[in-house]
Amino acid sequence: MSEKFTVARLTRENEHFEILVKPNKALDYRNGKIPGISEVLAADIIFSDANKGTKVSEEAMKKAFKTLDPLKIADEIIKKGTLQLTTDQRRKMVEDKRRQVIDFISRQAVDPKTNLPHPPMRIENAMEQIRYPIDPYKSVEEQAKDIIKLLRPILPLKVEQVKVAVKIPAQYSSRAYGTIKTLGAIKREEWRGDGSWYGELELPAGAYASLLNKLGDATKGTGEAKII
Repeated sequence: MSEKFTVARLTRENEHFEILVKPNKALDYRNGKIPGISEVLAADIIFSDANKGTKVSEEAMKKAFKTLDPLKIADEIIKKGTLQLTTDQRRKMVEDKRRQVIDFISRQAVDPKTNLPHPPMRIENAMEQIRYPIDPYKSVEEQAKDIIKLLRPILPLKVEQVKVAVKIPAQYSSRAYGTIKTLGAIKREEWRGDGSWYGELELPAGAYASLLNKLGDATKGTGEAKII
């Protein structure tokens, strides 16, 4: 298959369903950047084998998708199936996922000697030594957990949750609250009579430094946070 058109495929009810798509537009459609599927498809035909041009029977489509509408079926195939990537697409997706994994590890894990997160560059350099093959479709969290295990012999890593008490003065409480609640799980909170906010958050130890920075920015240095 040339890179002008690629295949998106989905297996359901022990049947293979494939469609021919324009690769860049198919990826945009899957990511919600294109609303209409018609401009994605090379043809509104559902195949069992696109390379051979073998069409799927109506009976198989009806059984698997409860419809014979090729556009509805194609929508499911693109969104829930596997999209064959061009070389450039795969390279970009792998690099984006690698960056997300590095960021995740930097936020979730700390150096057990200092209890501080490792800089992303240090994690990236260590990952080059283990040569872990990043999967563009596999979740960031799942791959990060595997990588952390492999990194430990060459980079000390500890993953743990900490509980943090946070106080926000009244004049910043409404604005800063929106920032703070995205950084961890709020286990307890209290809006006090003077308009200030007190909360207890659970978050990865590696995210504590980020919380301090963002709390300081949102409250002009007047907010308080401490591990409890």
